[in-house]
Amino acid sequence: MTGMEFLPVLFMVAGIVLVAMVTLFVSSLLRPSNPYPAKNMPYECGMDPAGEAAGGRFRVQFFIIAILFVVFDVETMFLFPWAVVLKEIGLVGYVEMFIFISLLLVGFAYAWLKGALEWEA
Repeated sequence: MTGMEFLPVLFMVAGIVLVAMVTLFVSSLLRPSNPYPAKNMPYECGMDPAGEAAGGRFRVQFFIIAILFVVFDVETMFLFPWAVVLKEIGLVGYVEMFIFISLLLVGFAYAWLKGALEWEA
């Protein structure tokens, strides 16, 4: 392969960088600049931020639910390609996916029994 074959890719990358830089520059010229203290404060669920994270403002349940969501989202991501090629992979692939789903269900049952899905106010 010669360097000339990569020239269109180089032009595309240069074009993308140029468009991004021009967009950021033009938006910095056109946007209103009116900073004031209330505007620069972080926004959290309609409440004014108070204290540090170590002060107990953030509850662990948010993170546990997020992690469980990611686990089952990844499971769904694996189920679609598996369903597409199910006829080609045969019984072995079917059994392997059944084991995979069973392990995830055991993890879900464990989280449920430990109370990870309980939402106490």
